[in-house]
Amino acid sequence: MSKLFLPVMVCALALPLASVGASAETAAGGRVAATAAPNVGTAPAASTAASGAQALPAPIIRPKANIAKGGPLTQQQKTLIDRINLYLTSVQTLFGDFVQVGPDGTRSEGKFYLQKPGRMRFEYDDPSPLELIADGKSVAIRDRKLATQDLLLLSQTPLRFLLSDRIDLFREGNLVGVSSDDTFVTLTLEEKQTIGGTHRLALMFSAKDLALKQWTVTDPQGYDTTVALYNVDVGRKLDPDLFKINYERMRN
Repeated sequence: MSKLFLPVMVCALALPLASVGASAETAAGGRVAATAAPNVGTAPAASTAASGAQALPAPIIRPKANIAKGGPLTQQQKTLIDRINLYLTSVQTLFGDFVQVGPDGTRSEGKFYLQKPGRMRFEYDDPSPLELIADGKSVAIRDRKLATQDLLLLSQTPLRFLLSDRIDLFREGNLVGVSSDDTFVTLTLEEKQTIGGTHRLALMFSAKDLALKQWTVTDPQGYDTTVALYNVDVGRKLDPDLFKINYERMRN
């Protein structure tokens, strides 16, 4: 369970549609509220992906780095973290496509939706039957094929790092590494109170504008799952029904 759920955190921020049938396309449609303002820059790209005309690229997988703990941050690193905190706090809604690569190299794709505070939805494309929904207090993992649902408290998952109204990675996360190059700024955090043990989370932001691009979760056994975001639309109003969990399902 944790291998599926934790990579999708996103966090979140946590994924493009190489081939999708009409039913999946219809399910993805209508998710944005009718009052939303159009985003000219991202809508055509998302439409192209949904039509199956162009597959999304795979996430960038980088070798693991040994991270020395306890060293003081440089002023440049502190400035980068401050800028990322401001960016993450300023973003109230996101939606787009994702690509997820598991520890065995298996690739999954789908749509994601995020609305602060506390709400997120990941819809996996076929053949995966999975959906992940956070409603502000709980996280539900649904299996559409088996008609099952598992629940976790949002406060017990790393999702809270990305779904809070105000984000301060200095205070809320156990920050163990900061690095940057021409492509990414990477922040590495350890989550020691997550269900199942200690997980390491590497958040990767664009070096150009600090937009969240992808993340990698390393589980307590050392297995990595990476999620990359594409065709991201920021600030559009989303349908609140996207984030509803059917708690009655748990009682049947």
